[in-house]
Amino acid sequence: MGKIGIIGAMEQEVASLKNKMTQVKETKLAGMTFLEGMLCNKEVVVVRSGIGKVNMAICAQIVAGHFQVEKMINTGIAGSLCNDINIGDIVISTNALQHDVDATGFGYERGVIPQMDKSCFEADKELIEVAKNACEKVNSDIQVFTGRIVSGDQFISKDEVKQDLVDTFQGLCTEMEGGAMAQVAWLNQVPFVVIRAISDKADHSAEVDYAEFEQKAIEHSVKLVCQMLTDLA
Repeated sequence: MGKIGIIGAMEQEVASLKNKMTQVKETKLAGMTFLEGMLCNKEVVVVRSGIGKVNMAICAQIVAGHFQVEKMINTGIAGSLCNDINIGDIVISTNALQHDVDATGFGYERGVIPQMDKSCFEADKELIEVAKNACEKVNSDIQVFTGRIVSGDQFISKDEVKQDLVDTFQGLCTEMEGGAMAQVAWLNQVPFVVIRAISDKADHSAEVDYAEFEQKAIEHSVKLVCQMLTDLA
């Protein structure tokens, strides 16, 4: 198996993975620190992209182009858009789109990227299945869901904005990077999956819940990714 790219938005999301790596080589590009090495007997490159779609797009292109990864995983946290998905649960992307793309003035539907063949990017079916099974092994105390993840350069903490995202895009959770990585992966023909642990409900309680549950959500993600690497053939 070739190299696997693992990208997180925040240092907390990737620090635990970095600490488990061996044979580490560090490369700095575009203000980001890329660590190549071994993790769970797999060759990986692990990096913190920074928050937001632009940071993620730059990072993902470097991971795809410079490091020539065979697969790409984005791990992190998100706000739930579904009443059945609770804080601490895991969402695995079946696809991802960018909810803040709005060219309706030119006749496009919201979320559609003008003059592109695709705006909703499909995750790799094998990676989805491996991630789901891995989560059930190591996070048996929580629920795991598969479905659409919607991304935008916004922290969603208002009930009416949350409801609009649910009504318009039917996503299971919302965050700030996955849709950008999905687009870059698709353009580079790299299989990908986005994995999100739920830190808040993306409503009026989001800011309080995020601070309280962020670390627990990250722990669930890290356990899942490590098991996923172990299970990948």
